[in-house]
Amino acid sequence: MTVVALSAEAMKRAAAAAALETVTHGMKLGLGTGSTAAHFVDLLGARVRDGLEVLCVPTSERTRAQAEGLGIRLSTLDETPELDLTVDGADEFDARLRLIKGGGGALLREKIVAAASRRMVVIADATKEVRTLGAFPLPVEVDRFGARSTQLHIERVARGLGLIGTITRRMAAPDAPYLTDGGHYIFDCAFGAIDAPEALAERLSCIPGVVDHGLFIGLAKAIFIAGAKGVRIIGDISGEGP
Repeated sequence: MTVVALSAEAMKRAAAAAALETVTHGMKLGLGTGSTAAHFVDLLGARVRDGLEVLCVPTSERTRAQAEGLGIRLSTLDETPELDLTVDGADEFDARLRLIKGGGGALLREKIVAAASRRMVVIADATKEVRTLGAFPLPVEVDRFGARSTQLHIERVARGLGLIGTITRRMAAPDAPYLTDGGHYIFDCAFGAIDAPEALAERLSCIPGVVDHGLFIGLAKAIFIAGAKGVRIIGDISGEGP
């Protein structure tokens, strides 16, 4: 029997298709940002064309533009402050459903939308699964005012937890810093293995100037993981778990 190796994009789309099966008529959905989430939005658009009725809140202007182009009905959290389900990708995840997000630059809005949802499920290919978070640099979104001072605070907090690594301001071009949809900078923190992500998350959140960070802890209820042998699920997709 010939085994056909799936490309990374094919695995992302398989995970998105599996998560789409949890969407039902009339749901209020949060739409994530990033390459894997884009597959979900694309597949959702096809279902909408076939008659599925949903109301969606996008987590970025990029996702908004994609969804609008597909005819998906959109809202905002001001108009629709409570959602049934958010489907989003992740840059990394571990067996305890802890995530690193923010590679796509939308971590603040992604976290706000996820927190407004009764459930968050994650879609990812198997390469994103890690034993310990931190192989992917941790994004931290910071206010532009006093950004250098905030960076020094981040470095001190990290050292206090035994984390030492390069902290780099993300750039859109050699002479232009990357700005989030909210107008903030992102620092990418290459700390390596983060043995105590809860402690790091708590301490980063206490730093004046840190808008938010890419550690998503206690938000994801399930993860759809696509690999060479198909899609497997960790966590609870029923919505009845804690």
